Amino acid sequence: MSITRRIFLRNGALAVVGTTALPSFLTRAAFGAADPGVRPKRLVVIFQRGAADGLNIVVPHGEASYYAMRPTINIPKKSVLDLDGFFGLHPAMASFEPLWKQKHLAIVHAAGSPDPTRSHFDAQDYMESGTPGIKITDDGWLNRALQELPSNAGKDKSAFRAIAFGPSLPRILSGKEPAVAVNNLNDFSVGGKNPNAVPMSNSFEAMYDHSVDSVLHGTGQETFDAVKTLKAADPAHYTPAANANYPKGRFGDSLKQLAQMIKANLGVQVAFADIGGWDHHVNEGSTEGQIANVLGDFSQSISAFWTDLGDLGEDTVVVTMSEFGRTARENGNRGTDHGHANVMFVLGGPVKGGKVYGRWPGLDQSQLYEGRDLAVTTDFRLVLSEVVSQYLGNKDLKTVFPGFEGQPGQFVKLLG
Repeated sequence: MSITRRIFLRNGALAVVGTTALPSFLTRAAFGAADPGVRPKRLVVIFQRGAADGLNIVVPHGEASYYAMRPTINIPKKSVLDLDGFFGLHPAMASFEPLWKQKHLAIVHAAGSPDPTRSHFDAQDYMESGTPGIKITDDGWLNRALQELPSNAGKDKSAFRAIAFGPSLPRILSGKEPAVAVNNLNDFSVGGKNPNAVPMSNSFEAMYDHSVDSVLHGTGQETFDAVKTLKAADPAHYTPAANANYPKGRFGDSLKQLAQMIKANLGVQVAFADIGGWDHHVNEGSTEGQIANVLGDFSQSISAFWTDLGDLGEDTVVVTMSEFGRTARENGNRGTDHGHANVMFVLGGPVKGGKVYGRWPGLDQSQLYEGRDLAVTTDFRLVLSEVVSQYLGNKDLKTVFPGFEGQPGQFVKLLG
């Protein structure tokens, strides 16, 4: 079997190596992509660390209470990017409008964890472990989601099957399934052109070669071969697809590198990236300021990633989450404090977008959680369960989210 011209041209890493022998999992990924009967599915999870203000991200501009409780930091009706007459996007998220209109982007409002904690550390831990209120869970739900997939039938798996972008493996991907953290593709040198890169023999290779608990144990050589294959494509000079304009910065770089790995057919199945800067207790801002700046970075990076994937986006789902929302009322410092419910975005080929899902609880005083916050009406695990079972194909939800009683009949039905 030969790689089709379409795959050959689309994936620079494969084109560069030519007839050089490829690692076995990379060969399978390439041939599988060339086979129209095989469509690998990918899930990308993005965490907004710091508790994003969902009410100023997807604005309930049709509710008078929103404006009454936020006299200085509300998003004026004239500035809101209207979605359905009641909800609208913050104007800094203009790059999401085409995704919404094309029905690739769905929104779940008033979503979150049922646990009442207002601790960043605990709430993030609960959402990454998938077990709100339970601190003894020692692995992450995204790792558990990989354990009962059809792809597990084969013995050989890509070393990049589960990948996180950052200096260390996050809680969400910890567990028995192999996963790897990559801070920057250019840090993994194979004696290439980057004089500032750390040689593989002193970093990546050595890290796992001397670890008895290596997450890559038994696949190390293929991993290094794959990194060499990727390096041959000169990742420092990767050119995204036309109109895929990534913002400069850590988050944009992470998604650009992820797009490169997906397009190089390195076997990525689940991926994780995060973006901080959401804890706005003071001077949050409105159409301009702190929240506008981070929202621009967030939305433009995701939009560029989607554009960069091209037709590969049809087999990719992106889900965003944050540990909790912010108070319905602004505080005395023109900011917001730790709240409860939030908003989740779901983007992808199989997503039934162009709709805000979930039951809106309202912002009247009697409707607020503990008299101060937007109430949770959709458990975040219900959204994730639908993606894991209906899209990835893991029906063992009791293992992925132990103790959660959500059933398929309760899904918000955001997937086609």
